[in-house]
Amino acid sequence: MILGGQASTLKRMTYGDMSESGLRVLAVSSGKGGVGKTNIVANLAYALSKRGKKVLVVDADLGLNNIDILLGLASKKHIGHVLSGESNVEDIILHGPEGIHVLPAGDGLQELTQLETEKKMVLMDELDRVSRNYDFLIFDTGAGISANVTFFCSAAHETFLVATTEPTSLTDVYALMKILHNNHSQKHFRLIVNSVTSEREAQGVYRNLTAVTDRFLKGVSVEYLGYILHDPNVPKAIRQQKAFLELYPFSKFSGCINELAEKVSKEKPKSLTGEGNQPYFWRSAFQAQ
Repeated sequence: MILGGQASTLKRMTYGDMSESGLRVLAVSSGKGGVGKTNIVANLAYALSKRGKKVLVVDADLGLNNIDILLGLASKKHIGHVLSGESNVEDIILHGPEGIHVLPAGDGLQELTQLETEKKMVLMDELDRVSRNYDFLIFDTGAGISANVTFFCSAAHETFLVATTEPTSLTDVYALMKILHNNHSQKHFRLIVNSVTSEREAQGVYRNLTAVTDRFLKGVSVEYLGYILHDPNVPKAIRQQKAFLELYPFSKFSGCINELAEKVSKEKPKSLTGEGNQPYFWRSAFQAQ
């Protein structure tokens, strides 16, 4: 439940203006760690930026630096400084390759791993203030099904789920969808299948997941968004702290990312507001708080 003061604060939020300006807020999650989610986020952001889109990536795995390290960016300040009131979002944004902007999460900060509702609202208020300068705001969530993960997924316009062929990956993706559906009323998810040997293999993963969701999660739909082919050079790019597309622009992996970015960039923002002036995802994000 949201207390009166908190509810009035929510009404002052202007994420509704985002949809009018064409901004799309995406959450990329996986349920399970180690599936290449952050690497996909970094390279998707790179590809979108190459297409002239203004992109802000928020490292939403709070308390653990990920995407800034992957891209070789040095951060002196992080989201914790915003939540404490020491800094504004503009003060901590990092400028990455191809014009990507990155909001770092901070490293080894346990107090950020379970944010209170008021802190979440402070962060969203700050993001709302700067977001009108971007075409895409991408939350790179943490792994698992923590309150932070489900919050950022339910606060976004769209949830992209990353899975692999591993059975545990599908199990964890399903668990995340179940929580987001039962606790936050989310009904639509978009699936990216990573590190496969062929599109046929990716389609098999998709069929396995939808077979379970169709049976046990009534009213939930899963859209097949795309696949990423396995590439042995991915670990090399990570070690060099460079975007894979920057180092290997003509690889099959890069081709898959570019196809994904082309599809996403050409889509028109859906109608994102709900009843009255309060956006749907704010109701969803906070209804279980």
